[in-house]
Amino acid sequence: MDIPVLFEDNHLIAVDKPRGMPTQADRSGDPDLLTTVKAYLKDRYGKPGAAYLGMVHRLDRPVGGVVLFAKTSKAASRLAEQLRAGLFHKTYLAIVRGGPIPTEARLEHHLLKDPSRNLVSVSPPGTPGAKRATLTYRVLAAHGDHSLLSIELLTGRSHQIRVQLSAIGHPIIGDEKYGPKSGAGLSLLALHAASISFDHPVKHEPVRISSPAPAEDRWTPFQEAMIAHLA
Repeated sequence: MDIPVLFEDNHLIAVDKPRGMPTQADRSGDPDLLTTVKAYLKDRYGKPGAAYLGMVHRLDRPVGGVVLFAKTSKAASRLAEQLRAGLFHKTYLAIVRGGPIPTEARLEHHLLKDPSRNLVSVSPPGTPGAKRATLTYRVLAAHGDHSLLSIELLTGRSHQIRVQLSAIGHPIIGDEKYGPKSGAGLSLLALHAASISFDHPVKHEPVRISSPAPAEDRWTPFQEAMIAHLA
């Protein structure tokens, strides 16, 4: 398997998802992360049947970074409980246009998804089907007209970070869906799942798993800030 393993024990495995790969199989038929990691476990441990692998959380296709899977149903169930209780913490790094003011804030919107277009929009509270979405952000550094944000996702709505940052006038660089259309493509989305923190479902110890940001020119001016943030 070409995908880097960030953490593995008898109960869990975390990998560094490549951008552009779906987390699980979709109608595109492209190779997906769940199937790839299952094949890796079956091959590495010589399992005679299909390897169990429980999906704990997902990333949008154009987003790369740390993704955690459970290797046992017990671990999957306990991690699901942590997610529901808000004890599973996900931190992202994003490069956005402009410099958000204030430099640290909590954003709350109600988001409505149009499945036919795979498009999410901000809607007034009380709109049928709209779900509350909450995140916090903090500006870590600025370079030219771009800012590096650390984002903690407090709810797990589809396209949430992209829609909420666009709604306050600071779309993520490379976001063709919710930002200015440049023709660059979603594969260049400057959003990265940087770290997750949780209580180990069996050992009951705190676990933090990090993924380095992509090695691309646009992330280079922010390297010092990212390293300090993830230390």
